[in-house]
Amino acid sequence: MIYEQILLPSMDVFCYILGCERTRAGAVIDPGENAQGIYRRVKELDLSLVYILNTHYHFDHTGGTRELKQLSRARVAMHEKDIPLYKDQVDIVLQDKDILSLGDIEIEVIHTPGHTPGGVAFYTKGRLFTGDSLFVGDSGRTDLPYSHRPSLGASIRKLMELPEETVVCPGHNYGPSPTSTLRQERKHNVNAREYGFAL
Repeated sequence: MIYEQILLPSMDVFCYILGCERTRAGAVIDPGENAQGIYRRVKELDLSLVYILNTHYHFDHTGGTRELKQLSRARVAMHEKDIPLYKDQVDIVLQDKDILSLGDIEIEVIHTPGHTPGGVAFYTKGRLFTGDSLFVGDSGRTDLPYSHRPSLGASIRKLMELPEETVVCPGHNYGPSPTSTLRQERKHNVNAREYGFAL
């Protein structure tokens, strides 16, 4: 699998590029800004962009979505519960446990409400793209409109059921490292005891 993590400077958002090595089908997760730069990198990797995947509706993660769609004609995907809060067009309505095919790659949708009602994580073999549900060492805010702390705790406990060696690819560069593993988060996340996933 082709994988790149891109740091977007305005709010330290992480955007991700995924691609199938055989078919060159590509996906971008959370293009919060700099759509032209992201698309230029997609083309440098010789990928044809199929999906723009949004972990949730907040502008810092979706701000470049419209322009990236215009550049690439890729289809925009978002969970059904966040679509009413989003101010633009969505092509693919996501639900929990949906599977998106990206060439030889299968991307599983995991509904993770709490930060927003329709927050999702995207799971591929060995990697978990958590958006603003789970960070390295912390978790997303729940003091915003439509947030709900108990729901976020339940969502993170669900993520913790995945294999412990799974690499956590967070939505922001807020921790001591750009990625982590579920094993590390069980041990070191500041919310581990409150949310009930501590080792």
